[in-house]
Amino acid sequence: MRTDWTNNHFWKTNGWIIVASCFVIMFAMIFQESLYGIFEEHNYVSIHIIMESIIITSAFTIATQAWLMFPHVLSNYRLWLGALFFSIGILEVFHMLSYKGMPFFLSESSPYKATWFYMITRLTQGAGLLIIILSEERRVGPKWRWFAYGAASLYALIWSVIIFYPNHLLPELVIDGVGTTLLKNSLQYTAIFIQLVCIFFLVRKLKVKANQTLHIMLLVASVYLIIGDSMFTSYRSVYDITNFLGHLFQLAGFYFLMRAFYHTSVEEPFQKQKEAQEQLAYMAYHDELTKLPNGRYFTEKLENAVMYDHEKRHALLLLDIDRFKNINESLGHAFGDLVLQSVAERLRHTLPSAIFLGRMGGDEFTILFKSIKNEDEVTALCRQIQEVMEEPFQIQHLLLKVTLNIGIAIYPEDGNNSVELLKHTHIAMAEAQREVMRYKFYHSSMDQQFLERLVLEQDLHQALANQELFVVYQPQVDLRTGEMLALEALIRWNHPKKGLISPGQFIPIAEETGLIIPIGEWVLREACRQLKEWHDSGIPSIGVSVNLSTKQFFQQNLVDTIENILHETELSPQYLELEITESMTMDVKNATAILRDLKELGVRIAVDDFGTGYSSLNYLKELPIDRLKIDRSFVMDIGVNNREAAIISLIVSIAIHLNIEVIAEGVENIEQLQYLQMQKCHQVQGYYFSPPITADKLVDKLVEFQERNSTNPTVIVTR
Repeated sequence: MRTDWTNNHFWKTNGWIIVASCFVIMFAMIFQESLYGIFEEHNYVSIHIIMESIIITSAFTIATQAWLMFPHVLSNYRLWLGALFFSIGILEVFHMLSYKGMPFFLSESSPYKATWFYMITRLTQGAGLLIIILSEERRVGPKWRWFAYGAASLYALIWSVIIFYPNHLLPELVIDGVGTTLLKNSLQYTAIFIQLVCIFFLVRKLKVKANQTLHIMLLVASVYLIIGDSMFTSYRSVYDITNFLGHLFQLAGFYFLMRAFYHTSVEEPFQKQKEAQEQLAYMAYHDELTKLPNGRYFTEKLENAVMYDHEKRHALLLLDIDRFKNINESLGHAFGDLVLQSVAERLRHTLPSAIFLGRMGGDEFTILFKSIKNEDEVTALCRQIQEVMEEPFQIQHLLLKVTLNIGIAIYPEDGNNSVELLKHTHIAMAEAQREVMRYKFYHSSMDQQFLERLVLEQDLHQALANQELFVVYQPQVDLRTGEMLALEALIRWNHPKKGLISPGQFIPIAEETGLIIPIGEWVLREACRQLKEWHDSGIPSIGVSVNLSTKQFFQQNLVDTIENILHETELSPQYLELEITESMTMDVKNATAILRDLKELGVRIAVDDFGTGYSSLNYLKELPIDRLKIDRSFVMDIGVNNREAAIISLIVSIAIHLNIEVIAEGVENIEQLQYLQMQKCHQVQGYYFSPPITADKLVDKLVEFQERNSTNPTVIVTR
């Protein structure tokens, strides 16, 4: 971006010089004869002094800039460029003083001296530029500055001694009244050739973005110097218009050389500093991942709306991605970043330009809808957002369905400042998770609910230590034999003041706070201990199924933890079944490695809530799974919704073909039971047989199953 700007800036500011130069050349070529001596002979010395003074000033300006800038950049490229033009400046001074018609200086001025000074200057300039262009830029020590400029001074003085020597040591280059000699033209063509070589390498360097403008300026300067050299090969005397134009084009070449150095030493650093400041300002107010305005920018925007448009109503919306932590934990943060970018991009294209969208951080996005007329406008916007989120996201190899929870607060009813409004949108967003449409307007009654949730979170930290948590068990039945084949272990919380608290209330809190890991480990240990106790007391060898949370599943020490628990409780691994969710298997490679390590312990693996998650059915053949659990949401609609029945039939068929056991949960009536048996789903659990019960009551339930099964094995199906 900076290169494009500087290139455009160069052509805008210098294009007129190039166009004017073309007209000058054409004009001089057409009217060369009539323009001979046009400035009158006595004025040519003054004109030459003026042009040479400008050239000398340009050369010493370049040298001075390099001298002053070198301690800051320590660049050999710029150092030798400065030293080169320091020597050229000295040679140009002697050229001006020895020009024909100038007053006496050391010796009589003559075309011999002036032309040789000019020719040495041109060859030195061309050869020096070529060497510098071909060299690699690197840093050198400060002492090199004195060495470079000292060498340049010595070089110029040596040529001065040779040219001013009383007896001409060099041949004549110009014969007055006749014109330039063959040697003069040959040296001039040599300078042109060197300059053409410079152009060749400069064009090659233009392909590289770095220092592109510098190379363009050097290239333009080289073209002007070549034109000037061409002019100096064809003039008859100093009064010829081509001689005048030669100096003019040489001056233009020096101008572009000076501009090139000014660009690298002043303009480019200034532009870089300006862009760095702009970048810092952008980074301070924008999110790096999504490129959306960040929390600081959004808060300022909200405060301005409240301050300057306080007579109008504004809606603040806070959005978060449902189950985003599960995505991060199962597929990794890199995949989570792609999800955030995809959601941000879809929101950006969905929302009207007048609506301000930002990202607060994490998986939270913010929307400022200014000057609303009524809540219906906000409701319509929420529905529009949810509709566009219906289409799954294609991220890497997965089709991912993303759901957004939206909390809404209205100014001024729900808060007079940004702090209150943001707090209330957070509260409303938490409530939105329980809504079908996943959006919720803030209401003052929510404050009490939010406070209660905070208190519940604090109590949960003490619940495990205070032995307030306990395990209940729900039987899993084999329809072919009528036997209780296993139990699912489920956690419950008996709060000392509030009594029994639903898992739907405290499990999400445990997952958010990380308490799910110690709680999950306690449930696993308690279930294994209890099952081993039943086995030792003579109860038939049933198994137990325990749920693993996403955080547990991706613990680095999961396998060691389970192995230690089995060792402590002395339970045989074959009786333990671990339940995972489909979302944990999205990263097939990682999930497969974990599951294989678990299978090596001898435990069984089941996929819970099958059919509601993210995974493709094709992954089943790659994962070491023993059993699928059909989610209760499909079972409850049997007989009501043919679509749900068809899904069950499909899941059972796939499981049978893959030689995987299948169990349906949530069975509550005989119609559901009969349909499942007809579909060859022979393992079930649900309230039709038993609700989750405590360990002491389960013994009686086992006896009941044994007695009923011994008298009439089919009674559970026909009653």
